[in-house]
Amino acid sequence: MNRLEIRELVIDVPGRRDGRALTLSVEPGQVWGVLGPNGAGKTTLLHTLAGLRGPRAGQVLIDGRPLAALGRRQVARTLGLVFQDRHDGFPATVRETALIGRHPWLSAWQMEGGEDLRLAEAALERLDAAHLAERLVSTLSGGERQRLAIATVLTQAPRLWLADEPTNHLDLHHQTAVMALLAEQAGEGRAVMMCLHDLNLAARWCDHLLLLYPDGEACWGPRESMLEISALERLYGQRLASAEIDGAAVFVPVR
Repeated sequence: MNRLEIRELVIDVPGRRDGRALTLSVEPGQVWGVLGPNGAGKTTLLHTLAGLRGPRAGQVLIDGRPLAALGRRQVARTLGLVFQDRHDGFPATVRETALIGRHPWLSAWQMEGGEDLRLAEAALERLDAAHLAERLVSTLSGGERQRLAIATVLTQAPRLWLADEPTNHLDLHHQTAVMALLAEQAGEGRAVMMCLHDLNLAARWCDHLLLLYPDGEACWGPRESMLEISALERLYGQRLASAEIDGAAVFVPVR
């Protein structure tokens, strides 16, 4: 199982009173999109689910076990987190950085082996970054760094993906490729939860949505029940118009 369960969770957003407690499950094979305006707590939620921040109340469980009771290595083997922002810790090549994804699977002082290298190179190829393998990370563009970050998590091979703005800095082609990759991960039995600013990407690729409002309110459920114009207009404080293209809802702002 790869089940992420959230029980009566209240995230700790500085300067905001307690909002609605979240109780939901992210099941294997599901792709959840977290939507909301700036400051609604999307990144805080993902960091809480990854164990990087404590909640005000409630629990996060993986396959029925509290996240807080799991060892860090076990968590690292289970959860893969794509951060919204990254900073270069030390000079490294793209290949060396992708190989960091294998560290949870190695013992102390163990060097990466041939299989680890194969997984890293396959992940770089999948993210259209194999040609960058010898480049220093510090020389990459924002989009190239983003693809490397996702390739590193793909090398890690987690059962649960938590992705904060995975299409950040990406051009249209690579946005589509990354969303297809995450859908593919779910199709192979993993669970995916991602924060998105692009409502149309969420409408096309996610099967469940969690709407976080600035005042701490929230609602969630299957995509079809969440894509209501009135709820989305209140979420973003913006009038919207919608249409259907290629079987998916498309939303555009209205002046």
